[in-house]
Amino acid sequence: MARDQDAIERDIEQARDALADTLDRLSVQANPQRFVDAGKASVMEKLNDPKVRYALIGVGALVTAVVVRKLFK
Repeated sequence: MARDQDAIERDIEQARDALADTLDRLSVQANPQRFVDAGKASVMEKLNDPKVRYALIGVGALVTAVVVRKLFK
């Protein structure tokens, strides 16, 4: 049984709409700014950990002390 032209056009339009929705979702997921924001959030989460924060403060203080000592020696 042959389908009428209106049914075929409706199917094509539905396929176009589904493809457009899929492309929109993919463009949101592949947005580079999304990856940058996720990376920033991950780094900030790590830096807010007290163990990491205090270790970085200690390393910074040590480097500062070494530099000051070298300058005034």
